[in-house]
Amino acid sequence: MLEGRRVVLGVTGGIAAYKACDLVSRLRKAGAQVRVVMTEHACEFVSPLTFATLCGSPACTDTFARKHEIEHVTLAKWGELFVVAPATANCLAKFAAGIADDLLTTSYLAANGPVLLAPAMNAAMWRHPATQANVQTLVARGVHVVGPESGHLACGDADVGRMSEPQRILEAVEAILNPARDLEGLNLLVTAGPTVERIDPVRYITNRSTGKMGYALAEAAAARGAKVTLVSGPTRLSCPAGVERVEITSCAELCEAVLSRGEAADAVIQAAAPADFRPKVVADRKIKKSGSGMTLELEATTDIAAELGKRKRAGQVLVAFAAETDDVLENAGAKLDRKNCDLIVANDVSRPDAGFGVDTNVITLVTHGGAEPLPKMTKRAAADAILDRVRALLNR
Repeated sequence: MLEGRRVVLGVTGGIAAYKACDLVSRLRKAGAQVRVVMTEHACEFVSPLTFATLCGSPACTDTFARKHEIEHVTLAKWGELFVVAPATANCLAKFAAGIADDLLTTSYLAANGPVLLAPAMNAAMWRHPATQANVQTLVARGVHVVGPESGHLACGDADVGRMSEPQRILEAVEAILNPARDLEGLNLLVTAGPTVERIDPVRYITNRSTGKMGYALAEAAAARGAKVTLVSGPTRLSCPAGVERVEITSCAELCEAVLSRGEAADAVIQAAAPADFRPKVVADRKIKKSGSGMTLELEATTDIAAELGKRKRAGQVLVAFAAETDDVLENAGAKLDRKNCDLIVANDVSRPDAGFGVDTNVITLVTHGGAEPLPKMTKRAAADAILDRVRALLNR
């Protein structure tokens, strides 16, 4: 996939630096040439000799090491893609502000090609408004961002902040350097994440959706040339580069956003997990706790997929997800007919390696022609598999 392609890999001073060794190995196995740039702090976590052994050339650590050439300019001219993994909060801040005080930051400013960042840090650092503003600034400039993911962190917390696994970063590299561009000229509407249904000013009903599958679909579709609108419930994920994000909270807001934009879309991919029920009455004040407990009367929310099916125009493709815990294929097939969809993406969310909150998925693509089970893969790879089927249904 990457035979002969030239990748500059920046490694910064975070505990996830050890994963960069695996990334170099995967890039080399895919055929890429790799040159590694390390910050001073990165050298405290992994020896430059390790990277030199893995990529076959010395790791670059000093702006002035080679007296006969300007190192950062040389790297910028050589590399087709500039990757930083891990990208610390300090690194993101310097990139956003244009600070160039070491070899990595000067190389970044001199790079003319695409840039891919894989953030990794403590959850509080990731959520800090300064870090979020820096990420938004970089994405607005066209920088690609993969992750971070949720999981066990070096500080002992289980939260967002883990660097994406090397395989997912490799897939992002392949998508950037070898874009299929087979969806150019198409408008895709993708939904992602949960909805939140208020009970009172402090309580609500929601579900375990993290939005990872929907965001992977939006990212993959944009990489393949589509114009993508992402309607997203509350998540901790960054909007993929080149994607328009519409933020919603409740199922009613999701419904309005989707139905108002659905007619213009060539394909609608409904990866969001809207609430099926909401409180019939929403209290305007906090409901006080009492010894007798609380009775909550629920009413059904709008079936958005069914509404889209009623309005489907000729040539349009509708995709829905069936997150099930039992009778997966039977429920998916019934949903296909009942909601006038063209494709149902079915998965068993009771599995530990599929569904909510994990980076892998095990899906079955259900159409009127039958069911195609797929092996376990990353959600980005699953996104491309889904888009391959959407492209076929659109006769592209």
